[in-house]
Amino acid sequence: MEPEREISELIIDEYFRIFKESLESDAVVVGGGPSGLYAAMLLAKDGYRTVLIDKKLSLGGGIWGGGMFFNTITFSEESKPVFEELDINYEKRGDMYVASAIELAGALIYKLSRSGAHILNGVFAEDIIMKDDEVRGVVINWSTVPIANLMVDPLMLVSKVVIDATGHPAEVVKHLALRRKDIIIMGEGAMNVELGDLATVRNTREIFPGLIVCGMAANGVSGAPRMGPTFGGMLLSGKKAYELAKEIIDAH
Repeated sequence: MEPEREISELIIDEYFRIFKESLESDAVVVGGGPSGLYAAMLLAKDGYRTVLIDKKLSLGGGIWGGGMFFNTITFSEESKPVFEELDINYEKRGDMYVASAIELAGALIYKLSRSGAHILNGVFAEDIIMKDDEVRGVVINWSTVPIANLMVDPLMLVSKVVIDATGHPAEVVKHLALRRKDIIIMGEGAMNVELGDLATVRNTREIFPGLIVCGMAANGVSGAPRMGPTFGGMLLSGKKAYELAKEIIDAH
């Protein structure tokens, strides 16, 4: 076999094996920022069939840039156990801790890739699947399709629970809000890091049967203050989303 053909065949066979296995899962996590990466990693480590999709080629969401491209992040005492679990180097400075944004992003992506979760990058959720008044998956397409302004029919990923970790836009919840008058996206409030960090965890919840909102999407839906670049609350939000998702999956 010619090496050019062999290389192409190996890539196609392996990718479509993963894609086919992703068509039905326990959990689909939409968005590869800090909360989504951590939630997906924890679910997969527990043996749940987990798929994470992200519209960009690179995972990590807003982690990489830290604050205004200064690739350092901060976190508070409450989230220190998560950073220790991820084996992230950090230093205490006053009442806060500092760590490398690059190290955090790299650690989350590496641990997710080793957890058994399936990762589909360059893929976005253009709609939701609804069955018996419950969210049961997402409708997906390549991220390049809307950029190129093409009309291309999508495919579907069926799951027992969906986690919206799409950050500020809350993209999955928006699809639900188009169909449900009782789902209101309040939009983020002005910056208040202390209140926003706490609210991120508090607002992480099952917003509709089968749909969990976490990370900055949780604050965006609930009208809580925007926050950043402090990432502890977002990781704790991912942990709470994981715990909520387990309950939903186990109840099916």
